[in-house]
Amino acid sequence: SAVGTDWQIDETADSLIRKSEIEPLIIVGIYNTRQRSREYTHTDTGSVYMRFIVDKLKPIIDEKYRTLPGREFTATGGSSAGGLISFMLLWEHSDVFSKAICMSPAFKIKRIDYVSEVENYTGKRKDIQVYIDNGGVELEARLQPGIDEMVKALENKGYKMNEDYFLIIDKDGSHTESAWASRIPKALKLLFGK
Repeated sequence: SAVGTDWQIDETADSLIRKSEIEPLIIVGIYNTRQRSREYTHTDTGSVYMRFIVDKLKPIIDEKYRTLPGREFTATGGSSAGGLISFMLLWEHSDVFSKAICMSPAFKIKRIDYVSEVENYTGKRKDIQVYIDNGGVELEARLQPGIDEMVKALENKGYKMNEDYFLIIDKDGSHTESAWASRIPKALKLLFGK
């Protein structure tokens, strides 16, 4: 974690796998850099970052580990701006990813606006599933209007709640790793549950 607390996704996934609540999976943690705000948003740097994941990192993981490399077995996930880039990877590379976990995503706030990309999309409907969540405290409350707009954009494109996307709101949740850790079991069970 960049701030000293992690999501505990490895421990959570291990526990859920041992209890046969989710399918076995491999989780790859990508450390962030000082360029995080540019890498995780709709910028030229963000496009380069996505190409790195798709063209360099995923092939290395598929070569070194016993993966099921098909898109139907490949997901992405992150929080805050990491939730945004995770959605962008899913949306722009749905030939590689079929699912995304977007925790407290920065879909539209200040100079960031990825909602319009979805609204303006005119191509074929993408076969994707996305888990979206958010808290209700401080920054989380400021992110909520953008999340609401993204949900509306998805629904206008024919995506259905609890089938194509899941929306979880934790009114007491803050914009912290510990809050995301508390919600990651639900995300894993919804997208990878048996």
